[in-house]
Amino acid sequence: MTPPAEYAFDNRSMAAAAQFACLERYLDPISAGRLAPPVVRDGYHCWEVGAGAGSVAHMLSRSVGWDGLVVATDLDTGQLMRHDGLEVCTHDVRHEAPPAGGPFDVIHARLVLLHLPERRQVLRTLASALAPGGWLVVEEFDCTLGPRVLTAPDVAAEKLFTEVMEGILDALERRGADLGWAREVHGEMASSGLVDIDTIVHAESWPGGSSGARLFEINCVQLQPALLDAGLDAVQVTLFRHLMHDPRFAALSYPFVSTRGRAPL
Repeated sequence: MTPPAEYAFDNRSMAAAAQFACLERYLDPISAGRLAPPVVRDGYHCWEVGAGAGSVAHMLSRSVGWDGLVVATDLDTGQLMRHDGLEVCTHDVRHEAPPAGGPFDVIHARLVLLHLPERRQVLRTLASALAPGGWLVVEEFDCTLGPRVLTAPDVAAEKLFTEVMEGILDALERRGADLGWAREVHGEMASSGLVDIDTIVHAESWPGGSSGARLFEINCVQLQPALLDAGLDAVQVTLFRHLMHDPRFAALSYPFVSTRGRAPL
């Protein structure tokens, strides 16, 4: 079956802003470390792919200063906060040429390519848009194994969490996501001719009430129609949402895989 070319999460939905906020609180510190000098310098031209609400794009614009340029693109830019020094444009990285402003010294894509059936071609397109010595930073969740329960109020709660997360991952896969793509990025960068490639993996506990657990809840709400179609019922969804606020619950986050490579000088 050919996977559909539709993004699993709608940037125009009421839950999108909350989803972005949860992701930013967890991931921005990690991305900031990966984009710190010497990767990003004053005066650089940067491209933020799938910019979402723009937190990383804003971070980049502060780093490159007045002499630099940051281009933030997305299929839907409605959530992007605009400010001076940041160029925002609607762009489909699967089918359109790189935006004006290149070649780029830094290109960053977080939680984008795993959702695109054309991910390998897109990575090659991004690599070819780099200036000599420029950096490509691709960051993804490794979803090959669902998040593991660390503690739960009871066995039934643990079973419920596992069932709902399996439904969420299945829904993502049916919409074209590659749950194991994060593990392949390093090799794909090498095949694209990049050098000095390195990968780090980060995971942490997400207790009930945390922004991470809130992210699980938001994903459940966004994909609720698919979960119901898969056999879960509304009562299970409601119980899952309550569980994500229970301080007696904790799960291990998805492993977050950050890979970066440099174009040859």
